[in-house]
Amino acid sequence: MLLGCVVSAVAQTVPPGRETLHFSFAPVVKRVAPAVVNVFSRRLVQSSASPFANDPFFRRFFGDGSPFGVPQERIQNSLGSGVILDPGGLIVTNHHVIAQAQEITVVLADRREFPARVLRSDERTDLAVLKIDVPGENLPVLEMGDSDGLQVGDLVLAVGDPFGVGQTVTSGIVSGLARTALGISDFRSFIQTDAAINPGNSGGALVDVDGKLVGINTAIFSRSGGSIGIGFAIPTSMVRIELEGARSGGPIVRAWLGATGQTVTPEIAQAAGLDHPRGILVKEVQPRSPADAGGVHVGDVIVAIAGHEVDDPQDLRFRVATLAVGSTTTLRLWHQDRERDATVTLAAPPEDPPRDLQSIAGRNPLSGATVANLNPALVDELGLDTTEHGVIVTDVKSGSIAERLGVAKGDIVIAVNRRSIATVAELRTTVAGSSENWTLSIRRGDQMLSVTVRG
Repeated sequence: MLLGCVVSAVAQTVPPGRETLHFSFAPVVKRVAPAVVNVFSRRLVQSSASPFANDPFFRRFFGDGSPFGVPQERIQNSLGSGVILDPGGLIVTNHHVIAQAQEITVVLADRREFPARVLRSDERTDLAVLKIDVPGENLPVLEMGDSDGLQVGDLVLAVGDPFGVGQTVTSGIVSGLARTALGISDFRSFIQTDAAINPGNSGGALVDVDGKLVGINTAIFSRSGGSIGIGFAIPTSMVRIELEGARSGGPIVRAWLGATGQTVTPEIAQAAGLDHPRGILVKEVQPRSPADAGGVHVGDVIVAIAGHEVDDPQDLRFRVATLAVGSTTTLRLWHQDRERDATVTLAAPPEDPPRDLQSIAGRNPLSGATVANLNPALVDELGLDTTEHGVIVTDVKSGSIAERLGVAKGDIVIAVNRRSIATVAELRTTVAGSSENWTLSIRRGDQMLSVTVRG
């Protein structure tokens, strides 16, 4: 009864002043909105005039020369958003917004339109940097905040142009951090928010209540195509790397640690003496790598890097990618029932062994394939697991024997005629020999494939 009286009294309390009725994000939006733009991209595509153009029954009666089957050219338009991060006209958006675009137009908040050119577009991070020229004018800029300072529950605003209806602002909270399960890009540790994000918001701004950029909105989880309160943004810790690369004009060389492992399960945690599952169990440390030099060993558990906790290999990979080559950082390790710190100086992934790019010829199942030795630099370029070794197929010539047998770009050759293959030189020696029958062992992603060719 007492509780009911208290609740009733609180519910009937008159607000102490008008100011308590006027809480609003309007001042933040007023500062932020001018720096958020629309990005329109166009490209010419070809499509069949009829859905039956490739149907054998249809072609039998109307022939290959039928006008119904002649490819038609059409303009494909794409709509997204972007954020001005430099007064000279540098704009960050998503790679998928402008991918394969032949023409890009940026529309400012005041409705002025400018052609844009691409300075950098990185599919692996799903980020792109555009440049527009506005002579004699400094454009409004959105200040970058610290995405690493976000906490679950913080208020955020999403600004963009959903469905092309015009600039729109939605509010929500940070509902999750370091989301790595999405296969949107190679480097992933997304901010999750329930601020409404819809098609057209891609490339737009996720800002905190101080009006600072904390992420670039990039994807939603949806069964209907619209927002259901699960949206994802790329943290500014990665955005900074892409922007600095665009300013310098040079290629981005990402840092390399040289250690990899697996997520700690409850069983591993118990065996390692951890109070609960956390961190990454180190399964391999590459010789002469930064991890090796820093004293990281197989069996250690990496629980944090540069002060940030990591719980799976993708999160560790993202954190390393946001650090500079040559920089020194600290790994927090769990080893033999205690924590210790290891200091590592990150390096560029080396070309060791040399990739030795070679085209395979002759009468063998790999004829027409181009192969290379896997090394840390090539592994990084291809976005592979850093533990990969051996010989990889980098290209397959159209119409070649390799293509006809189903050999594909990205396949890793494990063995030929049951002989293990570790280098391109070994592969060339093996296929140079004559054989009536051939057996290839190939790893494709998580699958092991066997290809047998009988003479």
